[in-house]
Amino acid sequence: MLGIHNLKKPKGASKKKKRVGCGPGSGHGKTSTRGHKGQGQHAGSKTYIGFEGGKIPFFRHIPKRGFTPPFRKIYQVVNLKDIQERFEEGEEVTPITLRLKGLIRDEKKPVKILGEGNLKKPLVFKVDKLSKKAKEVIERVGGKILC
Repeated sequence: MLGIHNLKKPKGASKKKKRVGCGPGSGHGKTSTRGHKGQGQHAGSKTYIGFEGGKIPFFRHIPKRGFTPPFRKIYQVVNLKDIQERFEEGEEVTPITLRLKGLIRDEKKPVKILGEGNLKKPLVFKVDKLSKKAKEVIERVGGKILC
């Protein structure tokens, strides 16, 4: 009979911790897996990723190119065809409602509506940005834009 008193972990579910520097009985004694002599043997020895033993590392051979703007905005994009499928007539399209309907992942990040597809019902839009085509389609159908 299965009870809490006779539950066991499946074989291989847990592994013993590597006991480094605990003498010859540990299986990692004497030099404690550090080998003999050299930089890696000494205390506090850490080298950065890409260290090549003192020679000029590969990443310093390659020229620097371009510029990455530190404060650029990355929009979550939603197409009108997806809004047409998931929203009823007269509903508000906000980051929160888009999140609830599964069209975006995070309501705190900016949202942009693109004009791909067709919209046949008037809706109220409260988003960060709209493309020109999306604006035209929304206004043609009788929707409102409150940005």
